Amino acid sequence: MTDRAIPDALRAATRHLADVSDTPRLDAELLMAHALGLSRADMLLRQRDLDVPAGFAALLDRRLTGAPIAHITGTRDFWTISLAVTSDTLIPRPDSETLIEAAVDHFHDRAPDTILDLGTGSGALLLAALAQWPQAKGWGIDASAPALAVAQANAARLALADRAAFRIGDWAQGVEGPFDLLLINPPYIAQDEPLEGDVLHEPRSALFAGVDGLDDYRRIAPDLSRLIAPGGMAAIEIGHAQGESVCALVATQGLAASVRRDLAGHDRCVVATRA
Repeated sequence: MTDRAIPDALRAATRHLADVSDTPRLDAELLMAHALGLSRADMLLRQRDLDVPAGFAALLDRRLTGAPIAHITGTRDFWTISLAVTSDTLIPRPDSETLIEAAVDHFHDRAPDTILDLGTGSGALLLAALAQWPQAKGWGIDASAPALAVAQANAARLALADRAAFRIGDWAQGVEGPFDLLLINPPYIAQDEPLEGDVLHEPRSALFAGVDGLDDYRRIAPDLSRLIAPGGMAAIEIGHAQGESVCALVATQGLAASVRRDLAGHDRCVVATRA
């Protein structure tokens, strides 16, 4: 092959992926790097010196038929960490980093000592927070045993297992607080809302929450006041049109609530604090 083989292959893959992805060039680069066994940065630096690997075409075909990049490569970067992901968990998304950003702003020049992650999934939020604050300890709760296995493996791989504990649970039922920081990412899609893209490949139990998408917020809100420590906060992920409704649920518990937007300008996180 010529020294243009990988650049040419990336351009061709980008054209094909434009029909199925909002980030076709990035997808092509991630697939090429995975096929080569390199990081994306290393692949880009060395692309003119390498041949297109035989496995790239099969990876591209999987993406063209709708498989999420994270399921093809088995990994996803989130905040400052890299996580293993499977079809048993939601794929960590940049939008969810809004919760960590809210926590960083809230604690500013201090740090939370105790963290609770409700609906931990892959462990993304809890492990990102533990990486952010090296002295903190945290607990991750999820109703899915397969998801907890992924989270535990991620904690071990990131050398955070000594500060992260995981257990099966039904939101905050049986959980004793308080905690300095709560991170909560419940299902929030209305049951009749149509899906498209990567979410078609994710566990439905982590997506849908009743007729209006608010069922799980209604179950979580009554526990917030007892779980948030003085000076602490809860960061709760929401759908882009749910800010007012979730703030109202939080306010009924005697807590202050505000909405934080993601990088796209959409409402993404309700911050709950003691009033």
